[in-house]
Amino acid sequence: MPSAEQSAGPAELEFHRQHLLGRTGWLEALAGVFAVVIGWFVLSILVVGLLDGVGIDVTVDPLTPGALLATDLVWAFAILLVAAVTLLVHQLPFGRVVSVVGRIRWRWLLICLGLAVITLALAVGVSMFFPQQPGTELSDHLNAFTDRMRDFTLIVVLLTPLQAAGEEFVFRGYLTQAFGGLARGRVGAALAVVVPALLFALAHGAQSLPVFVDRFAFGLIAGVLVLVTGGLEAGIAMHLLNNWLSLGLALAVGDINAAINPEGGTWGTLPSTLTQSLVYLALVLWIARRTGLETRSEGGVLAGNSGHR
Repeated sequence: MPSAEQSAGPAELEFHRQHLLGRTGWLEALAGVFAVVIGWFVLSILVVGLLDGVGIDVTVDPLTPGALLATDLVWAFAILLVAAVTLLVHQLPFGRVVSVVGRIRWRWLLICLGLAVITLALAVGVSMFFPQQPGTELSDHLNAFTDRMRDFTLIVVLLTPLQAAGEEFVFRGYLTQAFGGLARGRVGAALAVVVPALLFALAHGAQSLPVFVDRFAFGLIAGVLVLVTGGLEAGIAMHLLNNWLSLGLALAVGDINAAINPEGGTWGTLPSTLTQSLVYLALVLWIARRTGLETRSEGGVLAGNSGHR
């Protein structure tokens, strides 16, 4: 007797198994992950070299606006990198790494942005009862509005959406599908969530254990959001609002260098971030179910599925 997945057909697959509509398997997954990693490093070299060539300071210690600009541009271009790898390695259109309907669901994204605002406000309230992360304490007066702050502000406002989206496309988009398509059932779902979350936390470089756990927990919840909503919109919304809030506060009454590269860490930050993330997950899941959000792909089988392994 055919399994439920077989009887449903490959056109009704969850987000993390969209690669089954094209070319998939261990070879394709390894080749794709390798291409994304190497491509990211090549992009970093090219962007930094280009900015440095036109006289923009890209010093990272202390952080300069040019360094933040370089980072945001690399992650923005990473969206195109994911599109290229998805097409060339897996023979799938870019839309399949966005959502199960093959495109960004703008109305759903706006709803998620609203929910992210609500839960961030809740997190700020909870954080008042716990010690702040060392180096990220907020001042009781506004920082002076210098040319440096102006440049940082423009970059944060204009490019943070692309930076947050780029990270989601890489970790919760491509990597989720690359690892999620390697096994069926709960094993595939676990691979789709845990492996990208671990890589996401490790990609931030040297960090204290509390900061690592905080980022790993964020990656896990963002990964679950992708699976239960069938797309990247909820993760992008949460990621974007988190970055806007943390960088905005750092620019206004803190230290942006410490906010982006925290040297220390405290377990006291976990209650507020977990409260925000888990409440956000619950609200997103509730509204997704009430609105009948698509969580599986629909439509005919793509021509590339003959490459299944």
